[in-house]
Amino acid sequence: MNHTAKEILIKTIQKIEGAYAPATIRAYKANFEVFIRYCDENNVTALPAKPETISKFIRKISDGHLKSSSIKIAVASIAAIHSLNALHNPTQHPDVKIEMRRMYRTLGRYAKQAYGINKDLLDKMILSTDRSLQGLRDKAILLVAYDSLCRRSELVALEYIDILITDGNIKLKLRKSKTDPLATGRWLYLSKNTQRTLREWLNASSVKSGRLFRGLSANGKIKDSLNSAQIGRIYKKLARKSGVDAVTVKNISGHSTRVGAAQDLLLSGATLPMIMNRGRWSKIDTVMRYIENSNHNNLKLSF
Repeated sequence: MNHTAKEILIKTIQKIEGAYAPATIRAYKANFEVFIRYCDENNVTALPAKPETISKFIRKISDGHLKSSSIKIAVASIAAIHSLNALHNPTQHPDVKIEMRRMYRTLGRYAKQAYGINKDLLDKMILSTDRSLQGLRDKAILLVAYDSLCRRSELVALEYIDILITDGNIKLKLRKSKTDPLATGRWLYLSKNTQRTLREWLNASSVKSGRLFRGLSANGKIKDSLNSAQIGRIYKKLARKSGVDAVTVKNISGHSTRVGAAQDLLLSGATLPMIMNRGRWSKIDTVMRYIENSNHNNLKLSF
């Protein structure tokens, strides 16, 4: 029934390629494909969709195993595909908003936070690395990620040309980030220990161009890049080697160094604007989720 909607979706995804983050494009495509299937099963139009259709769709997927955050992204994807095709956004209808409120009251708004790799845990994980090529790479990734508060996508996108050495000190240029889609750029400053570790990795790997951090094959051959999904796996592996319990290891992700560094900044007395600036956050509620599990019962946030 919705052949036209499928064709428009394909053209829309092609149109926005390069204008949006790859993860955003994937989410738009995947979620709208699910919505189209729902519409086909119920013999209703997907594009443009009626508010009643979206309300029923929300009710349907709220009965499954999706979290409220996933449902929010699904509805945002429907809104985006409509807006990108100059169609009225049906998700703004009062009935859809009421259904979203009902969904939140049922499922809650809680979003699981990654376990923070703070300085104490970071030091233990560093001790679990060795002098092998993989060990030097993993140590460099950990320290650069902690110092810079880089997202995993930003970390794997760093390139050799992003290195600037001034008076013997290394700093890195973050050319593009989630909150800097136009690639204005931002300098990342590293501690002396991190600079030394980064030099060791570069010398051992002989990386002189391309991506700064690379994947390694089973026989030790250096690949051209590193998938962002590997960052979380590297952290989990090092945490496991350093004796961290299984429950904690399970809750470690590619964002854990970012979470832990933000929490440590809070405990060191940094104000909220300082933390937001260091981590390149644009929304207060986002950074508040990162630092909510800090041991800061006796601390007062400064704005």
